[in-house]
Amino acid sequence: MRPLILVASALVALAAPALAESPQGDAIADAVAAPTRTPANVARDRYRHPAETLAFFGVKPGDTIVELWPGGGWYTEILAPLSKAGGGTLYAAAPWEKGLNRIREWQGAKPGVYGAVRLAEFPATGAGPKVPDGSADFVLTFRNIHNWRFGGKDNTAEAFRQIYAMLKPGGVLGVEEHRLPEDMDSALEEKSGYMKRSSVVAFAEAAGFQLAGESDVNANPKDTHDYPGGVWTLPPTLAKKDVDRDKYLAIGESDRMTLKFVKPAP
Repeated sequence: MRPLILVASALVALAAPALAESPQGDAIADAVAAPTRTPANVARDRYRHPAETLAFFGVKPGDTIVELWPGGGWYTEILAPLSKAGGGTLYAAAPWEKGLNRIREWQGAKPGVYGAVRLAEFPATGAGPKVPDGSADFVLTFRNIHNWRFGGKDNTAEAFRQIYAMLKPGGVLGVEEHRLPEDMDSALEEKSGYMKRSSVVAFAEAAGFQLAGESDVNANPKDTHDYPGGVWTLPPTLAKKDVDRDKYLAIGESDRMTLKFVKPAP
């Protein structure tokens, strides 16, 4: 079955750029070009390829979308106008309440853009509202799985189980994550910020997901994955400050896997 999966994945990856010419692609392009985006975030589009990434996942403006752990809101700046334009629903879900502070600030400062974003707790513990089970068309997570992994394998598995529950049958989990080469020590997943593709797929499949495709749109062959300080050595963090700064800027942001999983329909 492995060759068939690879062929299907390659076809999906090749098809993604063509979606930019579809109505879906036009809506995504408009959201990426939203004037409300932070200029510093726009400057990172060349590393993060948001239009191509969202088109690959198949996101549409009228969908119910859950963004997990939005952090500083890099993707929220795109997803909020996309959702608003199509009359969709956008959840920002993170640890309650600190993980949602940035989105709350934006809701107060720019209610016309972010006021409709629904806030939820993830992983759900009962401290705050959760995303209703079976309600989401898409759950998206960008460079977060390593953070869950830092909390242990059991916590990571529980996160995937909760994601599976919140999706509708046929719903999509879109993953972008720093990629650890398969021939490197798996123990690095506990501290480096990188995850092996095989580990991510294993967590997803254990929760019930099926791998539907993958893309190299966020790959970076310049990334050597072996920095003593982990992925944060690279931009945008540049943890070593001015030490070898030009070297790390020349590498750019990390090498990332982009995976699409589906919750099977009954």
